[in-house]
Amino acid sequence: MAYGRRGRERDPLRDPCGQRERENAGEWERGHGKGHGHRNGRGLRNGHGNGRDRGQVAIEYLGFLPVLLAVALAAVQLGLIAYAAQQAGTAARTGARSASLREDYAGDCARAVSSWLDASCAPPSYSDKEVQVTSTVVIPSVIPGIGFGEAHRTATMPLDH
Repeated sequence: MAYGRRGRERDPLRDPCGQRERENAGEWERGHGKGHGHRNGRGLRNGHGNGRDRGQVAIEYLGFLPVLLAVALAAVQLGLIAYAAQQAGTAARTGARSASLREDYAGDCARAVSSWLDASCAPPSYSDKEVQVTSTVVIPSVIPGIGFGEAHRTATMPLDH
């Protein structure tokens, strides 16, 4: 196979990286200069850096790691807060439904939430046509020693006569 000067094929002996296929001759000269990506004799690319710079990325990563962990813990904690608030609403509705039927509202309220959450319902307040129950769920914390309080929700159900 003949390699022409302007042909589409490349000569692997003259052009090991395929750079001659570029149409601009200026790109050919820049492509084979310093910074082309070939390894130099020291095992470094592009001729940049020395032996002291080799661990710099690891040190920068270790410095940024606490920030990444804090963001991850904050995201998990926000999820727990939202989940506890949702479970408090579920407990309040279940407690109000049981109270409207004159059943064990406190037991149903506690059983309505996940077993690892601490939930309770206040005594119901009755009116002529409806009953209102307020539930409280303690918000769990990812970080020990830091409390996030409680989630309170109130539900109202019509009395079932």
